[in-house]
Amino acid sequence: MIPGAFAYHRPTSVQDAVGLLAQFGDDGRALAGGHSLIPMMKLRLAAPANLVDLGGIAELKGVRAEGDEIVVGAMTTQHDLIGAGLLADKIPILHETALLIADPQVRYCGTIGGNVANGDPGNDMPALMMTLGASYRLEGASGARDVAAAEFYQGAYFTALEPGEILTSISVPIPAAGHGYAYEKLKRKVGDYATAAAAVVLTMSGGKVITCAIGLTNLSETPLLATDAAKTVIGSSLDAATLKKAAAAAVAIMSPAADARGPVEYRKHVGGIMVMRALSRAMAIAG
Repeated sequence: MIPGAFAYHRPTSVQDAVGLLAQFGDDGRALAGGHSLIPMMKLRLAAPANLVDLGGIAELKGVRAEGDEIVVGAMTTQHDLIGAGLLADKIPILHETALLIADPQVRYCGTIGGNVANGDPGNDMPALMMTLGASYRLEGASGARDVAAAEFYQGAYFTALEPGEILTSISVPIPAAGHGYAYEKLKRKVGDYATAAAAVVLTMSGGKVITCAIGLTNLSETPLLATDAAKTVIGSSLDAATLKKAAAAAVAIMSPAADARGPVEYRKHVGGIMVMRALSRAMAIAG
């Protein structure tokens, strides 16, 4: 199918984009990379009268360091994330995860802002951003505000974005030097959403885990932080018994839907395996 009729707008500043969205209200939608919204429009699951394309706003693109954080513009593509030397050096798990998103054709157009902002539980970046302690800058007619990634997701396709607001940038604290990291993703084929995926960021000292964060992708209606699972490994050397305990704690908070990727119990089982694999690889990277 083809989308219904709509008016197309391409502002060149955040202020203009916010103004247009405020003007159109429920009849306007912001367009980032288009990989979620356009298919919904083709299926007539979304029918905005006005599309506000953010692609012409230069200030929404790029990666830069600000103090002890890396700030990524919302319209930065996954391809540009992969090519950003600053990310590869400071936050390599971001580089690693971007490489696992869809396929090259999608990564050339798909943006990090679109990936984190639309609340799709199958998207890879939301759980990673929660794991990294990232925050989102949201801008609307009433001004700008920052919301922690961990507080942004409220349900499948429901987020903290207010009507007329757009996500303009993502701020990610730079992990400690020598940290370990891994994003483990099981999928049926190249380009598919994860059957289950887990992100891990940890630090070690004297062979013991000092800090740890674990995020889960596509294992509930929102991305998850496996807080109890992360607590389980603190002070351990990640021996086999501890890995199993951490996996069990992570599985306990999973509530995936049964779909073409498998029944609920299978998806929870492989979710636990992704957690163990990510912990093991993160420990190996941390040395």
